[in-house]
Amino acid sequence: MTSIPKLKDLANAIRALSMDAIEKAKSGHPGAPLGMADIATVLWLKFLKHNPLDPSWIDRDRFVLSNGHASMLLYSLLYLTGYDLTIEDIKQFRQLGSKTPGHPEFSHTPGVETTTGPLGQGVANAVGMAIAEKILAATFNRPGLEIVDHYTYAFVGDGCLMEGISHECCSLAGTLGLGKLILFYDQNGISIDGPVDGWFKEDVATRFKAYGWHVIEDVDGHNYEEIEAAIVEAKDETTRPSIICCRTKIGFGSPNFEGSPKCHGAPLGEKEVEETKKRIGWNYPPFVIPDEIKSAWDSREKGQADEAKWQELFSEYEKKYPELAKEFRRRSSGILPENFDFWSNKLIDSTLACKEKLATRKASLKVLNAIGPQLDELIGGSADLGCSNLTIWSGVKPVSKDDWQANYIHYGVREFAMAAIMNGLSLHGGFIPYGGTFLVFSDYMRNAMRMAALMGIRVIYVLTHDSIGVGEDGPTHQPVEHIESLRLIPNMSVWRPCDLLETAVAWIFALKRKNGPTALILSRQGLPPQERKSGSEEDVFKGGYRLYEPSKDIDAIVIATGSEVELAVNAAKECEKIGIGVLVVSMPSRDVFEAQDESWKNYVIPPNVKARVVVEAGSKGGWFKYVNYEDQIIAVERFGASAPGATLFKEFGFDVDHIVDAVKRAVSRQKEQMSSAFEPVTV
Repeated sequence: MTSIPKLKDLANAIRALSMDAIEKAKSGHPGAPLGMADIATVLWLKFLKHNPLDPSWIDRDRFVLSNGHASMLLYSLLYLTGYDLTIEDIKQFRQLGSKTPGHPEFSHTPGVETTTGPLGQGVANAVGMAIAEKILAATFNRPGLEIVDHYTYAFVGDGCLMEGISHECCSLAGTLGLGKLILFYDQNGISIDGPVDGWFKEDVATRFKAYGWHVIEDVDGHNYEEIEAAIVEAKDETTRPSIICCRTKIGFGSPNFEGSPKCHGAPLGEKEVEETKKRIGWNYPPFVIPDEIKSAWDSREKGQADEAKWQELFSEYEKKYPELAKEFRRRSSGILPENFDFWSNKLIDSTLACKEKLATRKASLKVLNAIGPQLDELIGGSADLGCSNLTIWSGVKPVSKDDWQANYIHYGVREFAMAAIMNGLSLHGGFIPYGGTFLVFSDYMRNAMRMAALMGIRVIYVLTHDSIGVGEDGPTHQPVEHIESLRLIPNMSVWRPCDLLETAVAWIFALKRKNGPTALILSRQGLPPQERKSGSEEDVFKGGYRLYEPSKDIDAIVIATGSEVELAVNAAKECEKIGIGVLVVSMPSRDVFEAQDESWKNYVIPPNVKARVVVEAGSKGGWFKYVNYEDQIIAVERFGASAPGATLFKEFGFDVDHIVDAVKRAVSRQKEQMSSAFEPVTV
C-alpha cells in the first residue's frame, strides 16, 4: 500500500522544481519559491477552489502572485496540480517562446490570472477581482442559489508593501470591507539590497489595522498547522479583508543562502542545489517528481467535481431565473448585448442631433447617458474627479460597504490604484471598467496602463483636460508629452475626438475592442460639431478620414486632432480664398488609422500631395512621418503657462493665421521641388 505523502514532501516538490528550472535557465529568483512553498501547499491543496481542466471557470477562486519574480512557485503549482503545462515547459523556464516566462503572463500560461512583476500591482489587481466578485454576487445571487461565491487570494512580499500602490488599494479595500480578499504577506525581511529594516521598518500589522483590515499576526510560514488555522480564521471573517502575516525564511533549506539576499534573484548554483535537496530530504534527480507525490498534487478530479457541483447549482438557477442566467452567461463571456448596435438602433440619435458647442468631456457624458442603460457590465469610476471628468452619468450607483448593487467606484485620489484595480475588474470577467482623471495625471497610472496593454484586456481611460486649453491651472495641469507617450505603448489605442460624433465613435470602438485598452483624450473647452457627409461615422471608425474637402484640386493637406480640428477647417476655408485648396484630415486615432489597408490610407492622405501640415496641441513625436519639414508641425514642445485657454492657444501658435502660414510654406516648398525636378541639366 502506497503511503500518503506528507505536506513537507509535497512542498519540497515545489522547491525542487523551482531550483531545477532556475538552475537550468541560469536565471531566476529561487528565494521566494523556497520560502513560500509551505504556504502555497496548504492553500492550494486544502482551500483553493479551481479546476485545472477549465482554467476559465467563472466561479473559481482567484490566485494572484503579486511578487511575480517568484514565478517558478506558480509554474510548479500549475504543473503539479494538472494544468496544461508539461515538465518540458518547466525545463524551458525563461526561454524564448516557452509557456514559462520570467514573470507570469496572463493568457500566455494556463492558470495565470494576471501578469505580475512590477511589484504592488498584483495586490491592486486582487482588490479589483474581489470587488468584481462582490458586485456580481449582489447582482445575480438569490437565496439558496449563490452562483457567485469565491475568494481572491494574493501572495505579497515586502517589496509589494513598500510600493505606494499597495497603500492606495489596501486603504480602499478596507473601506469597502472586501471580506473575500485574503493576502499572504511573505514577511522574510529581505529584499534585493539586503535586510529591509534599514528602509522598511513600519509596523505592517498596525498599518493594515488602520486600513480596517482583519490582521492575523506572527504566523510561522513553515508550520502547516498554523498556516491552515490562519486561513480558516481569515475565511470566517466576512466583513473585512484579511492579511495573514507569515514569518518565512527566504531561500528556505539552502545551507549557505537561507535568509540571505544572495538567493533573491540568482540561481543557487549546482552544488548549492544539491546540498539544499539533501537538507530538505529530496532524493530525486532533476525534474523528477515521484508518482505518489505527483498523484497527491493532482487536482483535476477534485476540480472537475467542484465545477460539476457548481454546474448543478447553476442548472437549478437557470430553471428558476432563466433571464438572469442568460445575462450571467453573456456577461461572463464578455460579449456585448445582442441588441447593442449603436447606429442601427439609434441609441443616441437625439444626442448626436445636438448642435451646441460642447467640450468633448461633456460629449462623453452624453454618450455615457445614452449607452449606460444598455450595458449593465459597464463599471465606472474616477480618481476624485468625477465632476470634472464627467464620468458620473445619470444611472450611476456608487459602491459602498453596505450596498453592492452598484456600477461606479469612487476611487479617491488614487490614480495608480484605480488603473490597476480596473485591470483586476476586467481580468475577473463580467465587467467593462472605465475610469477618469486629468490627462496630465496619466503619469501616475502609466505602468498599470502598460500592463493592461501587455495583457490585451478591455479597459477604458477617460482622460480629460487634454492640452494647454486647460488654461488658468497652469503648466502643472497642462499635458504636453502625454498623448504621444500613450501612443508609444504597444497595443494601446488612443483617441482624441474633435466633437460629439467622434467622441461617440471612440466610445463604441473602446467598448467593442476586446484585445486591449483604449484611452479617450477629451477637452475641457467647448468644441463645435463638424459638418460631415451622411454615413461618415463609418469613416471615423477607421481612425483618420477626410473631414473637409476643397471645392478645387487639393494643393495641401492639414492633419489635425481634437480641439485643433476646428482651427484646421477654418484655416482651410481661408486658404481657399487665396486660391489654395486644402484637404482637412481629422485623425482622432493614429493607431487605428495606421492599421487600415494602404488603399484607405492613400485615399485619405494622397501620396502625391507633399504639402502637408500637422496641428496638435501636444508633442511633435510621431507626426514626422506625415511631413517633410519640422516647421510643418504645429505642436507644443515646452511647458505651458497660467492664462485663459484661448490666450494660450494664440500664444503657442494655435490659430488660423499660423496654420495658413504653414500651409503657404508647405505649398511653396512643393512647387520649388517640382520645379527643380524638371530643370534642364546643363552639361
